[in-house]
Amino acid sequence: MGLGRPDADRPDGLMAAPATPAADDPEGTGEPASARSAASARSAASAGGPASGGASAGRRPRRVRGFDVAVVAGYLGLAVLLTGGQWGRPDRLFHQDNDQMLFEWMLARAARAVTGLENPLHSAALNAPDGVNLMANTSVLGLGVPLTPVTLLLGTQPAFLVAVVACLAGTATAWYVLLARRLVGSRVAAAVGGLVCGFAPGMVAQAGAHPHMAAQFLVPPILGLVFRPDPGRVGRRGVALGLLVAYQVFLGEEVLVFLALAAGVLAVAYGLADRAAARRLAPALLGRIGVGALVAGVLLAYPLWFQFAGPGHYRGMPFDAPGFRLDAASFTASARQTVLGDDHLPGLLAPNPTEENSFFGPGLLVLAVVIVIWLWRRPLVRALAVVGVGAALFSLGPVVRVDGVSTGLPGPYRLVAGVPLLDLVVPARFALVCVPVLGVLVALSLDRIRSAAAPGDDPAGGPAPVRLLWGGAVAAALLPLAPTPIRTVPVWPVPAFVADGGWRAHVPAGRTLVPVPPVTGAGVSPATFWSARTRLAFTAPGGYFIGPRAADDPTARWGAPDRPTALLLRRVAETGQVPVLTDADRRQAAVDLRHWRAAVLVQGGLDRGDPVRRTVDQLVGPGREIDGAWVWDVRGLVG
Repeated sequence: MGLGRPDADRPDGLMAAPATPAADDPEGTGEPASARSAASARSAASAGGPASGGASAGRRPRRVRGFDVAVVAGYLGLAVLLTGGQWGRPDRLFHQDNDQMLFEWMLARAARAVTGLENPLHSAALNAPDGVNLMANTSVLGLGVPLTPVTLLLGTQPAFLVAVVACLAGTATAWYVLLARRLVGSRVAAAVGGLVCGFAPGMVAQAGAHPHMAAQFLVPPILGLVFRPDPGRVGRRGVALGLLVAYQVFLGEEVLVFLALAAGVLAVAYGLADRAAARRLAPALLGRIGVGALVAGVLLAYPLWFQFAGPGHYRGMPFDAPGFRLDAASFTASARQTVLGDDHLPGLLAPNPTEENSFFGPGLLVLAVVIVIWLWRRPLVRALAVVGVGAALFSLGPVVRVDGVSTGLPGPYRLVAGVPLLDLVVPARFALVCVPVLGVLVALSLDRIRSAAAPGDDPAGGPAPVRLLWGGAVAAALLPLAPTPIRTVPVWPVPAFVADGGWRAHVPAGRTLVPVPPVTGAGVSPATFWSARTRLAFTAPGGYFIGPRAADDPTARWGAPDRPTALLLRRVAETGQVPVLTDADRRQAAVDLRHWRAAVLVQGGLDRGDPVRRTVDQLVGPGREIDGAWVWDVRGLVG
């Protein structure tokens, strides 16, 4: 462990035995015992190294202490504070509103799959008549299934907010546990490290729109199993590893891809830095990975087949993934949702507000450089430096850009741009790998200061002025990154005609309710939102998802294949201009309505609602207002 001064022949980091609180530290704050000298600390760490499998004290069950409870409560409180703009506000969504609509819908779909024993990998509730391949659309079943009671009792918006809180606070807690048990002896250091890992700007930016990227609470336990220092119980730990990997797939596959890449680089870099430890630990490590891969492969064989070859599968992405890259200057800038952030500069340095995955500020980066130089003798620190620098470089995309200007220099992302699966990864998200790297480095440095008691030093853990100075430096680097509540935007409410079930008298079995406009692309989708908030009460065409361009063309696109009537109404909604319609337009509308198996068209609130309403009147005849919505009954037209 990182107790005492680092020595070249001492086990380090994830490869070391768990640390235990000092005997006279009952609250587990990490303060070394006053009687412990640096020499005894090094001796205890050596006794718990990879060769011995850990000291007996390191294997004792750990009690949850008051400090642990306070740390987790603090994480939860911060996560609730960051989501405060939406609690009790059904008229508000986080700023990437279409993404929240999608994930609310996914939570409702997971609850339906649980209660109705339906196929969780596919749904016909959207994109009628073809349905949606959910396994290929970040269905977050790993969140939706356990949150089913919340979804059923409170609705999809509270369930989504609980999911965001769980992702942020859960990730921070998981890193705190790993740090406290395996990497540092100070719980204070572990708490600060967990705070960085769970609430860095990139994590907060992703959480409001992409819970599948913020759900990283399984990353620390997976790493803990992969790099277990005890070579025993290979089979049992391999099975546990396989189960966690399988579960992570149902949280977010992209996170698992980054985890596998980072863990591989970490293992190689650590092995080169400490070859003796690598030789001792490699057989057990490879054994656990082999067993884990077998278990995960069996569990995931059908879901992955369904994702890549099942109904509604697609190829590629509906957008230029390499174009979603970070500007090199973003690493020293401030994100929007921090105390020093603004709304202008981040927009020039990141592809969108959700992908502000770097933005660590100059203070934290300088601090990280100092830590790496200071603790360079530790193999773990060297390995972390390699992982962090590599991830940062990959996040710059195929061509490096600085302050909005292309340098023409090729980025290392080009090396993987054509590799299957990796060609689907957004380069900007590589920077998320830097988050735990920085969190662990900060924790190691704080632990080093608190445990560096040498003869003549303050027996509480190092010279007091040095400890205060370093603590102040860490605070100065982290305080500018303090997150602010996730921004919200207003949303048109679900019309009472839909929310209260008035539509049921107009939509017989096997027919659909068509929200107007029936968005088929990447625009904000009332079909997805209304369906989510009514817990998939009706079937609708279109929606916000990724699917194939056509039945015989698996090229990826946003939403359902375009229908002429959907495109017409979308243009009217965007421009506010009522077109001159012909009989051909009306005949095409009838064809499209039959394709959708429509029973009623329903228009709720729209910024340019009147031009859309007048256009629909010309297409299918006059509608009427019912319970806050304009409704057109088209059963007679469709037949």
